[in-house]
Amino acid sequence: MEESPAWEPEGWGPSGRWPAPRGARAGPTLSSVLNELPSAATLRYRGPGVLPWGALEEDEDEERNVQAFAEAALKELQDPGPSRELPWPMQARRAHRQRHARDQMAQGSGSRVANWALRLRRSKEKMREALHTLEPWGWTLKRIGGQFGAGTESYFLLLRFLLFLNVLASVLKVCMTLLPTWLDGGPPGPPDPPGPGPSSPCGSYNPHPQGLVSFPSQLFNLLSGAGFLEWSPLFYGFYPPRQRLATTYLCSTFAIGLLSLLLILRRSVSGLKQTLLAESGVLTSYSHRVFSAWDFGLRGEVHVQLRRRRIRYELQVELEEAQVRRQAAVRTLGQQARVWAVRLLLNLLVAALLGAAFYGVYWATGSTQALKELPLVSRTRLLELGVDYLPSIFISGVNLVLPPVFKLITRLEGYTRSRQIVLILLRTVFLRLASLLVLLFSLWNQITCGGKPEAEKCKACGYNYKELPCWETRLGQEMYKLLLFDLLTGLAIMLLIQFPQKLLCGLCPGPLGRLGTQEFQVPDEVLGLIYAQTVVWVGSFFCPLLPLLNTAKFLLLFYLKKLTLFSTCSPASRTFRASTANFFFPMVLLLGLAISAIPVLYSIFLIPPSKLCGPFRGHVSIWDQIPESISRLPQTIQDFLFFLGTQAFAVPLLLISSILMAYTLALANSYGGLISELKRQVEKEARNKVFLAQRAVALSSDHGAL
Repeated sequence: MEESPAWEPEGWGPSGRWPAPRGARAGPTLSSVLNELPSAATLRYRGPGVLPWGALEEDEDEERNVQAFAEAALKELQDPGPSRELPWPMQARRAHRQRHARDQMAQGSGSRVANWALRLRRSKEKMREALHTLEPWGWTLKRIGGQFGAGTESYFLLLRFLLFLNVLASVLKVCMTLLPTWLDGGPPGPPDPPGPGPSSPCGSYNPHPQGLVSFPSQLFNLLSGAGFLEWSPLFYGFYPPRQRLATTYLCSTFAIGLLSLLLILRRSVSGLKQTLLAESGVLTSYSHRVFSAWDFGLRGEVHVQLRRRRIRYELQVELEEAQVRRQAAVRTLGQQARVWAVRLLLNLLVAALLGAAFYGVYWATGSTQALKELPLVSRTRLLELGVDYLPSIFISGVNLVLPPVFKLITRLEGYTRSRQIVLILLRTVFLRLASLLVLLFSLWNQITCGGKPEAEKCKACGYNYKELPCWETRLGQEMYKLLLFDLLTGLAIMLLIQFPQKLLCGLCPGPLGRLGTQEFQVPDEVLGLIYAQTVVWVGSFFCPLLPLLNTAKFLLLFYLKKLTLFSTCSPASRTFRASTANFFFPMVLLLGLAISAIPVLYSIFLIPPSKLCGPFRGHVSIWDQIPESISRLPQTIQDFLFFLGTQAFAVPLLLISSILMAYTLALANSYGGLISELKRQVEKEARNKVFLAQRAVALSSDHGAL
C-alpha cells in the first residue's frame, strides 16, 4: 500500500534545508495564502485604508498593495454588490437589500417624486449619521467603558439621559410658565401687607421680610428658599391667577410626565432585548465573547486596548457568575436549608433597619415646626437653618449609612453578582423613595390636619392656613432643599474625603498607599441619580424652575464624577453584566416616576389650592381649571373632548387593545416555539458533527494501522 507523501509548505526547500530566496520561491506567497482565509473577508467591512494580511511583509509591493486595496475598498463601499456576498451582519444585509431595491425602483420610474424621495431618504441617512457623530461625550464614555467596565459606563449613560430629560423639561417649563407670565401682563408684584380693612378668612401671606436684611440672612434665605427667593419665579406662589397661565401651568406638568414616561419606556424596551438574550444564555457563552465580540473596524492602539479591556471585564463577569452557579448546584439539602435560613434572618434585619429609618424621617419632618418655636432656635439663625434642613439632613444621612450595610448583607446571602446588584438596587431604591414618601406624608399630615377637613385649623379654608398660608410653596421649598443638600453632600464627599484620601495615601508606599484607590460604586451612584430625578418630578409642579436647577447640577456632576473616576478610582474587582444596567436602571427610574406622580396627582385633584398665592387661587381644586378652560372652546371641540371620556369611546378602545394584545401574545408564542425547535435542530446538528468527527478519527487510525 502506498504511503501518502508528507506535506511541505510551498516556498520552503526540501526537508532539512533553509528556505529558498524570495525571488526563487515557487507557488503562492504568504500574503496570498493569508488573503484566502475567511477572516480576510472582514477587511471589506473595516473600511478603506486597512492593510490586508501579510501586506507588511511584502516590502517591494507595499505601496502598490495599499493603494490597490484602498481603491477596491472605496469602490466596494460605493457599490457593495449583492447583499448575500457581503461580510456584514444579517440586519445590515437586509437594510442594504431594501435600500438597493428602493433606489432601483426610484431610478427606474424616472419620476420627479421618486427622485425627490430618494434624495430625501439619503439626506435623512446622512443627517442621522451626523447627529450620531455629534453625540455628547461619546469618546469619554468609550474610555470609561474600556477602562472601568460596562457597569460604570452605564452610570454615565444614565446621567446623560437624565440630563437630556431635564433639558426638555426646562424648555417646556420656560415656554409654558415663564413666557406666559411675562407676555400676558408682566410679572406680578409682591402681595400687599395686611391693612386695617376686612381681612381674608384664610389669613394673610407676606413672604417679604420687613426692614434691612443682612448678608448672612440673605445667604440663609438662598439655602432655604425663603425671603427673596420665596417670591420669585422659582416657586409656585409667585405666579398670578390668570386664566391662560393657569392652564399652561397645569398642562406643562402633564406634558413633562408624559414625555418622561415615553422616553423611559423607549429606553427600557431597547434594553429589554439585550437582557432577554443575556439571561437566556444565548449570548453569555464564552465563544460569543472570544469569536464575535471583536470590532474589526477599530483603528489606533487606544481603541484596541479599550476594546480588549471591555471583553476582559465581560469574561470576568461570566466566570464569576458561573462559579457561583456551580457552588449552588452542588449544595446538599441541609446546606440549602441553612442558606435560606440565613437569607430570612438577613431580610428581617433589613426590614428592621428600613422601619427605623422611616420613623426617623417622619419624626424629623413632624418636629420641625415645634423646634422652630424654641427660644434658643428662634434667636440663632444658624440653628434655625439647621432645623429647616433637619428632614433633608436625616434623609441624606440615612441614604449615606444604610446602602453600605445593605451591600455587606447582600454578600452574605450567596447570590450571583448580577443578583446582588439587583437586590442592592431594590433595597436602596426602596429606602430612598420610601423616605421621600414618608417626608411627603408628614407634610400632607400638616397641610390637611391629618386628613380631617373639619378640624379647627382646616375648617375655614380646607387646609392648615395658619401654619402654611401657601402650602404649595412650602412643598417646593422642601424639594429645593433636598436637591441643594444632595448636591452639597456630594461635593463635600468628593472634596473632603475622596481627594484627600487619595493624596495622603498616594504619598505612602506599599499596602497603605493602595488604600487611597477606591472602586466606583455603581449601584449607590445610580440610585443617587434616580432619587434626585424623583425629587425633581415631585417638585416641578411646586417649584417650576427645579428642572433647570437639576440640569445645572447634573452637568456639574458629570464632570466631577469623571474627574473622581479617573483620579481616585480603580477598575472594579467585581463587575456585573451590562444587560442588567440597560434594562433594570430604566425600570427603577420608571418606578421613581410612578411614585412621584402620586403626591402630584393627589395635590391636583383632592387638596384645595391656597387662597392667597398661586395661579389657581379662587378654585375649589386645581383640576377645576381644565373643565373651565374646555368650556371656553368651540362646541364641536367640547363635544369631541367629552366623548373621549365616555363609555362609547372607552369600551371599543378596550376591546381593540385586548384583541391586539391577544394577537401579539399568540404571535410571540409561535415565534418562541419556532425558536425552540431551531435550537433543538442546532443541538442535533452539533451532536451529528461530533459523531462524524469521532468516526473520521477512528477510520483514519484504523487506516494508519493497516
